[in-house]
Amino acid sequence: MESALRCGDCVVLCRSQSMSKESRMRATINQKLTEMGERERLKEILRAKLTECGWKDQMKAHCKEVIKEKGLEHVTVEDLMVEITPKGRALVPDSVKKELLHRIRAFLSQHAT
Repeated sequence: MESALRCGDCVVLCRSQSMSKESRMRATINQKLTEMGERERLKEILRAKLTECGWKDQMKAHCKEVIKEKGLEHVTVEDLMVEITPKGRALVPDSVKKELLHRIRAFLSQHAT
């Protein structure tokens, strides 16, 4: 049996009895980040960095292209998300990914239990 736990924009799927060690660790990290407010701080930093580097504008332009190609009446929000997500992930600069990973690691080392 599977259950979905909703945490911000992240959905963590857990199997009742057979949750892997990695899955348990991710869930624990997500819980700690959320409880201490760090998740929201990281999201704000990410939003600012993505705006600074032009990612947000690139994604807006890509959305407009997709809508123009398919026609407004023929595109749902779900269709748009499926279409733009791979490109959106690929366009996040490595420097932004590295900075967020560094911040997460620093947070975890300060709050290790």
